[in-house]
Amino acid sequence: MAGHDYILRAAAPDAIGLLADVATLVAQQGLSVTKSHDFADLETGRFFIWQTFTAPAGFERAGFERDLDQLAKRRAMHWSLRRREDAPRALVLVSKAEHCLIDLLYRARRGKLGAQIAAIVSNHETLRWHAGQHQIPFHHIPVTPETKPEAEAALLDCIARYSADFVVLARYMQVLSNGAARSLEGRSINIHHSALPSFKGARPYDQAHARGVKLIGATAHYVTAELDEGPIIAQDAEAVDHLYSARDLAEKGRDLEARVLSRAVNAHAEGRVFLNGVRTVVF
Repeated sequence: MAGHDYILRAAAPDAIGLLADVATLVAQQGLSVTKSHDFADLETGRFFIWQTFTAPAGFERAGFERDLDQLAKRRAMHWSLRRREDAPRALVLVSKAEHCLIDLLYRARRGKLGAQIAAIVSNHETLRWHAGQHQIPFHHIPVTPETKPEAEAALLDCIARYSADFVVLARYMQVLSNGAARSLEGRSINIHHSALPSFKGARPYDQAHARGVKLIGATAHYVTAELDEGPIIAQDAEAVDHLYSARDLAEKGRDLEARVLSRAVNAHAEGRVFLNGVRTVVF
């Protein structure tokens, strides 16, 4: 029987020989490394490792994990190991805008997202059709100021019911409460425009057009209790000029938002994102 492809993550205080220790364990198992990335952060004193490898038939995973546990005790190392095919499960939150959801669904269908979309939850019925087309469960959970606590409880119930490993806010136009944000910290990803300067409130691209911006972009980040200040996973920006109408800017912004969010989801799903204080390391 053929072996499997695995993803190994490790993070520990930086020290001489740490990478060699991990490489030795991998070599002792006869594992064929296909990709390998590492980074030492001199500011935080942390060392990060991300590797993929192909295991031969008969790979003794339990023994390898025991060896990693022993190394972890010596090195104060946090690690995880999973088969690449065991993709994490994502629950996607949406409102009325469809561009980010469509991009996520397309990549998931082609096997390029790195995650399974377990369910879609929305505070509107607008995008139910897309869920039906992809045979994905859809849950409508209306949100008003009066019902927000009950709505968030229903959302957390959906996350548990579908065994979702993480949550994607794909232009979900509701702010999670501090309690919900903390309960999902490190496993919920949001996307927002980042027109420069940043315009808040309604119709940001109209505001950007009125001010004659020359650069627009998008930022994907982890959700925290501090609104839009979580660790950044992915960003992109493109130059614009006076020829762009407000509608043109909005169209360009939607394209950037969809691409940046999918890039962030893929990086998280493949375990290539490491929290490093208030920043991230992304391989």
